[in-house]
Amino acid sequence: MKTFSLPSQGEYPPYYETYISKLTNANFSDLMIAQIEQLKTFLIPKPIGWDNTPYAPGKWTPKELLGHLTDTERIMTFRALCIARGDKNSFPGFDQDPYVEEGKFREVPLELLLTDFENQREALLSLIRTLPVASFEKIGMANGNSISTRALFWIIPGHFEHHFHLLQRLY
Repeated sequence: MKTFSLPSQGEYPPYYETYISKLTNANFSDLMIAQIEQLKTFLIPKPIGWDNTPYAPGKWTPKELLGHLTDTERIMTFRALCIARGDKNSFPGFDQDPYVEEGKFREVPLELLLTDFENQREALLSLIRTLPVASFEKIGMANGNSISTRALFWIIPGHFEHHFHLLQRLY
């Protein structure tokens, strides 16, 4: 797989520093695969019903959090693909809460959500293997901000780290 470094500040809006700052300049593919295993190792041994219980009223359940991670990765991947292909459209932001609500993730078996997450990761890694190296540096517009293809890809594991640490701490 092509390797590429973490994005520089200026390639992404300051908001995403929360996620990018959680990462080292590791091999992207290895990191993405390791995160799948971390998630499985954490979730699978939990007792039945645990995955549908929020840690506090009004908070997401572990299954809803997993659905949110997968949805967000799909959105970031779509944006990155479009920018890599030279699309000059400005891509809208999204409100995560209606996505979680409409996803009805509490009704989906955890095993299926984990498979879906893993399949999304594999599709993303397949896409990255096919992209020309120069496409990682292309800049586009998403949610009213300039962002590079590379930054969108690296936001994905940083977003995972952010939520996975919360999951470990709060559940």
